[in-house]
Amino acid sequence: MRSRMLETMRETFWILALAVIALFAFFVALGALSPTEAVWATVIVGLLTVAWIGHAIVEGRHRDRRDEATIRARERRGF
Repeated sequence: MRSRMLETMRETFWILALAVIALFAFFVALGALSPTEAVWATVIVGLLTVAWIGHAIVEGRHRDRRDEATIRARERRGF
């Protein structure tokens, strides 16, 4: 139970991190925020972006790409 809760919290953090990155990019594109005026926010979002990219790379390498239920269903149908 504790392991599942930690996994959910970890995934929630990465989803929120992506939301912050997207929101920052949206405000910069809108012109409401200048990256040169808000240097501290730019640095924090930059670090968060690097961390999220690292997380995505690690998750992509370690995640099993083949779903066992799909494989069984395909073999049952004869494909």
